[in-house]
Amino acid sequence: MTRKYFGTDGVRGEVGQFPITPDFVLKLGNAAGRVLVDHDKQHQPTVLIGKDTRISGYMLETALEAGLTAAGVHVLLTGPLPTPGIAYLTRALRLSAGVMISASHNPYHDNGIKFFAEGGKKLDDAIELEIEAMLEQPMITKPSANLGRARRIEGAAERYIEFCKSSFPNHKDLKGLKLVVDCAHGATYHIAPKVFHELGAEVITIGGEPNGFNINDKVGATYTKTLQSAVLLHEADFGIALDGDGDRLMMVDRGGQVYDGDQLIYVIAKARNLRGQLEGGVVGTVMTNMGMELALKRLGVPFGRAKVGDRYVLEMLHANGWQLGGEASGHVLCLDKHSTGDGIISALQVLDSLSELQMDLAEVCRDWQPFPQTLINVRLAGQDWKGASAARLAEAEAALEGHGRVVLRPSGTEPVVRVMVEADEAALAERWARTIAAAIEAAA
Repeated sequence: MTRKYFGTDGVRGEVGQFPITPDFVLKLGNAAGRVLVDHDKQHQPTVLIGKDTRISGYMLETALEAGLTAAGVHVLLTGPLPTPGIAYLTRALRLSAGVMISASHNPYHDNGIKFFAEGGKKLDDAIELEIEAMLEQPMITKPSANLGRARRIEGAAERYIEFCKSSFPNHKDLKGLKLVVDCAHGATYHIAPKVFHELGAEVITIGGEPNGFNINDKVGATYTKTLQSAVLLHEADFGIALDGDGDRLMMVDRGGQVYDGDQLIYVIAKARNLRGQLEGGVVGTVMTNMGMELALKRLGVPFGRAKVGDRYVLEMLHANGWQLGGEASGHVLCLDKHSTGDGIISALQVLDSLSELQMDLAEVCRDWQPFPQTLINVRLAGQDWKGASAARLAEAEAALEGHGRVVLRPSGTEPVVRVMVEADEAALAERWARTIAAAIEAAA
């Protein structure tokens, strides 16, 4: 069954445009609350609500609170807190669910609603479908005696800081390291600098002055130039870039070189494999560079590819019983440390791994060079792109076997199909990408 409102990461859009409007979010809270009540007839559910630093967070928080309490659900409000912090507290406080108000790495005029189930895990597709079905029903308000209560909780940030620190080995610290930490003017602004400082590092903070409008604006994991300049200016050992809600990570070395999620996952995998603690293999996505796959193969580490989206990486990790995976975009999952992607905890795992390997980022990542990629977006006009590309796709896969691959992905937001070819030679990748794209275009 196709979901109408939920995407791969909750409900998201531009504020003031459906579905990110106060009236819809009120109904969404009410529908989610009713589903929770239906699932637990014995207890009155309690839900945690957190948010990032967008100006619209106040409005949406109030709407969600009203919808949930009208359905008979108690609400705890944390104020600004990273998405992985909400997942952690949902589990630690034994709550029925958690909700994060954020549009992650998007600009301030977007926002979204993301749900976590009991235990701090991603909400199952089946529950999302139940919520969507409930949205088609009229809103309800419980009798006054059965309404939920709402209150702000103290100490949420401090609890999450201690949780992050606990993911780093007790016998180690970060003394002697100078770090530039870019909080993207987002939800980690009062969290991340304290974590790294309390573990012993000298910390220079950038992107730590949110005003409601500057989240992800020329800072953070999706814009690393500001961090690169700061690392060089302060002669820091590393730069750590988080995104607006704190679940993505990019890193910069002392020379200003940027390292993406694929490279950081490889660093963690190599160190864990060396000490016999990898617990299986690594999960990437269909977009993970083949260079990384081959490098892991040389280490004897199994590798699996999931669909694009950290929820699908998570599903494959659970299915395989593995712990480590993620995406080049900076979502890094270390399931022995947290139930979801966490930029702060992932950075600590990288720093621990480098200490274990006694190498810097550049040295470890010299193990593999990314294969050149060519990406072409082909606009669709009703043509059968699968049939049109079949012959050329088969030819390309035969020609590239062992030293390249092809990925064809229809966009979920616009009428295009993305043709991506990677190969050990750039000219080869470009030639086959153009050949496949031309075959699809010719069918229009």
